[in-house]
Amino acid sequence: MAMRIIKLEEVDSTNEFCKRENCKDDVLVIAKRQIGGRGTKGRSFESFDGGLYVSVMRHPKNFKAENAFQILIDGCVAVCKTLEYFDITPAIRWSNDVLVDGKKICGTLIENSCSNGYITRSIVGSGINVNNILSETLSDIAVSMRQIKGKNYDIDEVLNVYISNLEKHFALSDYKRYINWLGKNVILKTSDTQKIVLAVDIAADGRLIVEDGGKILKISSAEVSLRF
Repeated sequence: MAMRIIKLEEVDSTNEFCKRENCKDDVLVIAKRQIGGRGTKGRSFESFDGGLYVSVMRHPKNFKAENAFQILIDGCVAVCKTLEYFDITPAIRWSNDVLVDGKKICGTLIENSCSNGYITRSIVGSGINVNNILSETLSDIAVSMRQIKGKNYDIDEVLNVYISNLEKHFALSDYKRYINWLGKNVILKTSDTQKIVLAVDIAADGRLIVEDGGKILKISSAEVSLRF
């Protein structure tokens, strides 16, 4: 990958590091641990030793903001392809969580900066549970590569496979290939309501297309959480 690589022992968040440094070139930031890891909607993210915590900061040229979902596609599918390389079968929980057997193995946080309708800077942060020991409170909802296969992995090997996949661009069809719940009922949950709807498809802009009481709706991930 033609970008500068920064390796850190510990950081609050690789995404926050990228924003503070505000480098004009493209960089890849890797940390052994994060003490202030964040997920979507400001949720905390456990980031102990043994995980892979990476942020990629790019400065795309002439990239329209309306095509921002492509960045999420490339980031999530890169994680899925990496897990498949190690004979682990992933699934995507819309829009940016990667699961194995219903448990979260990776979260992706994307932070874009825009100007005049174009993305001028994009930071894609991913935390992959590789060998890290997860707390008991997460045992029902999260899992690591080590737990799945019963062995430790070479973090550098996982990183190199992941970087190789980050160099590629993927289609919406690649993203949807990892979604095994289209055509099924799902729960859409807001801060004060929840309802069961039929998941129909994923739109080109990333919105979830659902059928609710005979009506077709397009739902933004900023509006709801998805549960199966």
